[in-house]
Amino acid sequence: MRVRTPVLAAAALAVSLAAVGCAALGGPDDGDDLTVGYLTNITHAPALVADHDGAYADALGEDAQVTVQTFNAGPDLVNALFSGEVDAAFIGPNPTINGWAQSDGAALRVVAGSTSGGAGLVVRPGIDDVDDLVGTTLSTPQLGNTQDVALRHFAAQQGWEFDTAGGGDLSIVPQQNAEIVDAFALGEIDGAFLPEPHLSRLLREHDGHLLVDEADLWPETGGAFVTANLVVGADYLDTHPDRVERLLRAHLDTVDRMNAHPDQARRAAADQLAEVTGSRLPDATVESAFARLDFTVDPIAPSLAAGAEHAESVGLLDPVDLDGLYALEPLNDLLAQDGRDQITGPQEDK
Repeated sequence: MRVRTPVLAAAALAVSLAAVGCAALGGPDDGDDLTVGYLTNITHAPALVADHDGAYADALGEDAQVTVQTFNAGPDLVNALFSGEVDAAFIGPNPTINGWAQSDGAALRVVAGSTSGGAGLVVRPGIDDVDDLVGTTLSTPQLGNTQDVALRHFAAQQGWEFDTAGGGDLSIVPQQNAEIVDAFALGEIDGAFLPEPHLSRLLREHDGHLLVDEADLWPETGGAFVTANLVVGADYLDTHPDRVERLLRAHLDTVDRMNAHPDQARRAAADQLAEVTGSRLPDATVESAFARLDFTVDPIAPSLAAGAEHAESVGLLDPVDLDGLYALEPLNDLLAQDGRDQITGPQEDK
């Protein structure tokens, strides 16, 4: 059985550790239930497609109740994971790192990758060079989310001053993705560092141009960088490994199917996004967004570790030890069953 809940309002980034202790780290057994959360972005297309196809409910079985919730930005979804509102979540690297750090490594585990790519800085006509960004107003989806950290780190590399209140050599103003698109169309902001499909919307619908493709900022990984991972609550993984295995099987099969049939995947993702947001993207926008994305169960761990360093460098994260964040054994068991190569996490690299 599959149940849907409506899109949630934004929550504060900070979450009390008391909430972690009371919910995500323990609680009554919920039978065969599973709640999965994801963001309403094309960067979370594997979740969109799996939700559209009922893959999670099929994997858990007819006696299980599978609930799906959608969110605007990663920090909100981490809060829901902390509170026990969701058991598994598709989230970006920086919310993953923040959740790990806030809970001292107790709240969550990365069990698989999902998406690489699909983010960048889109600006208005007249901004033709990076130096033209001084004095502009730029937006990101939420303070501390993956694109917010990416923009702040990029600005720091240029030697620019900025703060979390929107001051400095350039003003960085977090807004929800839909608000960013409207603000750009109205000329209220000069650009935004944001994920797909909102990136392609600014390009195709509002005469923006891509000044910085984030893939170009990752030469050490050949342009690959993690945009979304599949994480589960640590207690949920310990208590219900069989359910996590079935969730992973659904995820692995979905990613395989998407890569084998990209046109079908685009249609399914677009249909599901329209259902949960109430607005349908033009086919050309979805096609543009998919062209910038790679779907993989490899979590691209080196890029997440680098992302933690970036967040530290711009003052959004204290130094954090990520040892133990990845729990790839269940995924590797499934890959071995299929006769496929194992994925090496950072622990094995040591």
